[in-house]
Amino acid sequence: MAEEKQKMTTSGEKVSAQGRSSSGRKKAQVVVSGNGRAYITSTFNNTLITITNDKGDTIGWSSAGSAGFKGTRKSTPFAASSAMEAVVKKAVEKGLKTVEVYVKGPGSGRDSALRAIKSS
Repeated sequence: MAEEKQKMTTSGEKVSAQGRSSSGRKKAQVVVSGNGRAYITSTFNNTLITITNDKGDTIGWSSAGSAGFKGTRKSTPFAASSAMEAVVKKAVEKGLKTVEVYVKGPGSGRDSALRAIKSS
């Protein structure tokens, strides 16, 4: 029998000979119905967007930082709308149709994120 060689990393995680981690867990597929929730957290420095199904399992998420903006540009309304468009695209591909929107925080990305979700 051929045995697969494994190495241990500094974090204690097993790594196979091909360099892939073999923690044994697969990414779970989220069941997406037509309805969901969109949580917009807008801070002074960033805008975080999470889209979940009815049970609260995350379908997709994005932020102004993950959309490619750095520094003070993360806090702009344009960055928030770009992040919203990215996460909406992921959710629609998985089958999401309608969302309830929950907004939290004082940042400048609140209104533009709502406009972006309305247009997409």
